[in-house]
Amino acid sequence: MTDKYAVIGNPIGHTKSPLIHATFARQTGQDIDYLAIEGEIGHFAENVETFRRDGGRGMNVTAPFKLEAFDYATDLSEQARLAGAANALKFEGGRIFAQNFDGVGLTRDIVSNLAFTMRGRRVLLLGAGGAARGAMLPFLNERPAKLVLVNRTVSKAQALFEQFKPYAEGDFSWCSYSELAEAAEPFDLVVNATSASLRGELPPVPVGVFASGGVAYELAYGKGLTPFLKRAQDAGAAQLADGVGMLVEQAAESFEWWRGVRPETATMIRTLTVPLR
Repeated sequence: MTDKYAVIGNPIGHTKSPLIHATFARQTGQDIDYLAIEGEIGHFAENVETFRRDGGRGMNVTAPFKLEAFDYATDLSEQARLAGAANALKFEGGRIFAQNFDGVGLTRDIVSNLAFTMRGRRVLLLGAGGAARGAMLPFLNERPAKLVLVNRTVSKAQALFEQFKPYAEGDFSWCSYSELAEAAEPFDLVVNATSASLRGELPPVPVGVFASGGVAYELAYGKGLTPFLKRAQDAGAAQLADGVGMLVEQAAESFEWWRGVRPETATMIRTLTVPLR
């Protein structure tokens, strides 16, 4: 019997999830049907209930419903609880299990696909919103020598720091963009978790933060050489990456969570990659 899964969001026309999961299913021999559902604003729970009644087994959740998915769940993983949001649901009887795989997918892409070891390295994370919140625990679990949070609204960076400070073993801190510029310290990995690139804008990141030979990672994907990546390139960063690997890796995490088998991701990442130029 074919099992039903879906992604829910609004808007949803741009989603690559049906393609990704159909490819994973063929690759692993799993019998699933995966749909894209445009959820109604204000009616997330009703939309999910309809899908469950129709035999749905699980869902991926994208903007703007990750907070509602968090509230809807009966059982939260530690990662979802700390992130305050859920991007994957699994239905078993009357229980609704929630996970947040965004940060796990991001970290796996950096460590496994880009072959960048975060342990003992200097990491700078731009932004203090949902994307940064999801990345915090996976990043700290990699044991970087130094992790710095920076955000335009410094109170948000400080709040994120206070929440995750108990999980840190190395040098963990936060600062403003002006303090970052004054420090003039290079970082081995700089991750842009702000929404600036979605608007074609450059976050106020100083050129000096990019270590020569380091990595610059843009969470937005399919945008080519964004202003952030162009600045990193001009500053001498050796490796540039956008979020397509994160997209595929978080999808693989949810697929394995649902089906118990891990799909291969490299082929799909190559398929979806837009040249950074």
